[in-house]
Amino acid sequence: MKPTQAKPSIVFCHGIWADGSCFNKVIPTLQADGYEAIAVQYGLDSQAADVAATKRTLGRVSSPAILVGHSYGGAVITAAGTDDRVVGLVYIAAVAPDAHETVQSQLDKYPTPIFGHIEVADGRVWMLPEGAKDFAGDLPEQEQKVVWATHFAPDADLFNQKVDGTAWKSKPSWSIVATEDRTVHPDLERFLAKRMGATTVEVKSSHVAMLSQPQLVIDVIRKAAKAAQGATAAA
Repeated sequence: MKPTQAKPSIVFCHGIWADGSCFNKVIPTLQADGYEAIAVQYGLDSQAADVAATKRTLGRVSSPAILVGHSYGGAVITAAGTDDRVVGLVYIAAVAPDAHETVQSQLDKYPTPIFGHIEVADGRVWMLPEGAKDFAGDLPEQEQKVVWATHFAPDADLFNQKVDGTAWKSKPSWSIVATEDRTVHPDLERFLAKRMGATTVEVKSSHVAMLSQPQLVIDVIRKAAKAAQGATAAA
């Protein structure tokens, strides 16, 4: 650890149907601000493996760090965030299971249209082309097509898995609620943000707020990082 580090590092955790490049509209600005930023590239094969990959990636940047999770990535940072190197959590249109919950049990309580546009094949969950409108409907059509063309299918059992650790119970949290979300229900996002006691910002956005509203996402991450920096300096 660098004892004199001025800024926390920022580590991004993606959701399903995505990889770390989904944060490519926010990372350059944060890097220009002087933050170390890195996106975890995990395989969506098991939640335990994805959490382990996140902890390995924490070792590639200076501590302390902020974890940023989009969608299913919220479950990843909820478990990985108990790591001592993590000082804050940012949830973007994300789930955040408690110890007795899975991602699937949370989604089941708040159904959304996207799951009518999927196909399970070869043990993975694929988004059908028409699902892009429910996933990223406020992006230009060409961007929606690229989101679909590059989507990464998760293991069919991924959402039923659970990894120990509920970081939001002990670490400060921020939550971005996407009010036009048709993948993770906005009311689920609101419920989870309130339960976490998160600092919450609502934005008129589809599920992929970091692509459609990158400046707002950058601003929330900056605030989280500054708050963590202040707390670390005072400790």
